[in-house]
Amino acid sequence: MRQRSDSGSREIRDVLAEAWPVNEAINQLLIKHLDLEAWRAKAPGRNARTIAALFAHLHNIRLKWLRLSAPHLKRPAKLDRARCTRREASAALAESAHRCSEMLAEALSGSGGQARRFLRDGWAKPWPAGAAMVVYMISHEAHHRGQACMLAHQLGCPLPGKLTSEMWNWERLWKQCGFTHPR
Repeated sequence: MRQRSDSGSREIRDVLAEAWPVNEAINQLLIKHLDLEAWRAKAPGRNARTIAALFAHLHNIRLKWLRLSAPHLKRPAKLDRARCTRREASAALAESAHRCSEMLAEALSGSGGQARRFLRDGWAKPWPAGAAMVVYMISHEAHHRGQACMLAHQLGCPLPGKLTSEMWNWERLWKQCGFTHPR
């Protein structure tokens, strides 16, 4: 397991960098436990995304963040929101999460790596890379995970109760990702 230094600011950077793989572990848990019927089921409402489209969006927006903030990193292929399978989405998300981890490690290192600015959108004023970047990225993904959970319920395919406790057990997920529990 990785050990943190005693420096307070270093520890905060480490915890922020470690939060991203834990975020991805939650995505993978959710995909694994989703009812297959719900994956491409027509969402209620006008122009609502399917669950497949939500997860494709997560992957594809990561590619945009990488393109805008860390163009030197290799980006995986985009996902087709209308055709991707759960297996394809899971694999693509794992790969883009790894690339985003590289980007975040650079941004949080304080060493002046290549990822110095975080551009959420092409038109947005860039933010200094670092903590704001991690918080924005995790918040964005949590929002869409919530939509996926709500949509599964609306489609008559509620998630297993056990999944909720697994998704909220950050300490266990942290350890599964190979980190020591943040203190």
